[in-house]
Amino acid sequence: MDQNISRRAVLAAGAALLSQARPSHAADEKRAKSKLKVAIFSKHLQFLQGEELAKAAAGLGFDGIDIAVRKGGHVEPESVRQELPRLVAVIRSHGLEVPMITSGIVDAATPYAEDVLKTMADLGIHNYRWGDLKFSADQPLAAQLDGMKPRIAKLAALNARYKTCAMYHTHSGVGLVGASIWDLYLLLKDFDPNAVGVNYDIGHATIEGGAGGWINSYRITGPHVRGIAVKDFLWARDAKGNWRAEWKPLGEGMVRFPRFFGMVAASGFSGPLQLHLEYPLTRDETFPAMKRDLAKLRSYLALANL
Repeated sequence: MDQNISRRAVLAAGAALLSQARPSHAADEKRAKSKLKVAIFSKHLQFLQGEELAKAAAGLGFDGIDIAVRKGGHVEPESVRQELPRLVAVIRSHGLEVPMITSGIVDAATPYAEDVLKTMADLGIHNYRWGDLKFSADQPLAAQLDGMKPRIAKLAALNARYKTCAMYHTHSGVGLVGASIWDLYLLLKDFDPNAVGVNYDIGHATIEGGAGGWINSYRITGPHVRGIAVKDFLWARDAKGNWRAEWKPLGEGMVRFPRFFGMVAASGFSGPLQLHLEYPLTRDETFPAMKRDLAKLRSYLALANL
C-alpha cells in the first residue's frame, strides 16, 4: 500500500510539474487573445470602398478597421443608420474587427451625433474618436476650460445612455484643446473614463513634448487613455527655413516607441490601437508602406510583450 501511495504521489507531483512547465492550450489561447490588435484608420484607404476595403485591410495583416464616420469619410453622418451596418457586416465577414469609429462629433449638439452613437451601439461598437475643441486667443485658458465642462457633461450623459466612450484625439498645434494633454486631464478628471476618455496620439504628443513632456502627459492621462494612435515624425526645415514636423515611416522619426510601449504595457492598456500613415504616399506606394509600418509596429509590440 505504501508503495502504491508513493507511486501515486510521484505521478501526481510529476503531473503538477509538467503542467507548470507546459502551459495548457487554453492558457496559450488566453495569452494570444490578450495581445493588442492593430486597426488601420480607414482614411488612408479612402480610395477603396466596401468589399475592396475589407479585403485590402485583411490582406495586409490588420486585425481591424477604424471607420471614418464623418464628412468625406467612408460613411457620411447623415446616412449612418443605413450605411454603417452594411459596411461593418462586410468588414466582419472578412474576419476583421471594428473596434472603433472616427467621428466628426465635437459635442452632443453636433448634427447626427445621437444617430451615430445609437447605430454603433446597436452594432456592438463602443468606442469612437471625437475632438476639435479650440481655444480663443483673447480669453483666459482656465475660464475657457471651465466653460467647456458643461458641454462635456452633456456628451458624457449621452454616451452613458448608449454605453459608448468618446475618445478625445490629441493633436499638436496652437490653439487646439488637447495639444498639451494636461488640459484634457483638467477637463476630464471628474468624468467617468468609460464615457469620455482620450485617444492618445504618440506622434502628436512627442511633437508637443519631445524630451519628457510626452512621458508626463501619458502618465497624467492615466485611466482616461482609452485608445492609442501611432505615427512617427522628424523636425525639418521648410523652403523658408522654418522648422516644422514632417511625418515619417515608423522607426525613421523621433518617437521613442520602445520606451512608450513599455509604459503602455505597464499601464494595462487594452486597446483600441490604430496605425496612421500621414507621410506623403502615392496610391501605388500605400500598400507596401502599410505593410512595412505594420510589421515595424508589431515588432515594437512584441518587444513590450503586448
